[in-house]
Amino acid sequence: MRFICKRILKMFGWQLDEKQPTTDRYVLICYPHTSNWDFILGMLAKWAIGIPLNWVAKQNMFWGPFKYIFIAMGGVPLDRAKTSGFIQKNVALFQQRESFVLGMTPEGTRSKTAYWKTGFYYIAEGAQVPIALAYMDYKNKKVGVGKVIETSGDIDADFAIIKAFYQDKTGYKPENQSDLVIRK
Repeated sequence: MRFICKRILKMFGWQLDEKQPTTDRYVLICYPHTSNWDFILGMLAKWAIGIPLNWVAKQNMFWGPFKYIFIAMGGVPLDRAKTSGFIQKNVALFQQRESFVLGMTPEGTRSKTAYWKTGFYYIAEGAQVPIALAYMDYKNKKVGVGKVIETSGDIDADFAIIKAFYQDKTGYKPENQSDLVIRK
């Protein structure tokens, strides 16, 4: 599977950044998320790199036969109307497992948003695991994991590092790219 996915990416002109965290437990965020194509590209990269990724997506993606396919692919449905306890549930999963990678898009949607959701940060902080910064840069046709950071407890300082990393990454639909801002 790894070989096939690498070949597909290469065939379409994509460069693969194959860095991975040296730990088996981390939160992986991916930015920018501006198109449905991001899912296909992200899955190709996941399999090409060999990341054992569980990924969060809105619950209404998991319908009919797609429910079973997406869950088998590592999908975790999220009911956005009932988000209470989401952070605590995922922190508990990290504490229960020796190996767990949770992938999220901080914008939470393909549309432009005024700010990023910070759940990923509080999950990583609560579970005491690093945050891996994955990206899809359509302008330069590069995809992968580029940097890993440890949370310091100072969300503003940590977010400055995250923002600096993603500053030059371009989504499929740049007009849908969310501002690199966290809600206060």
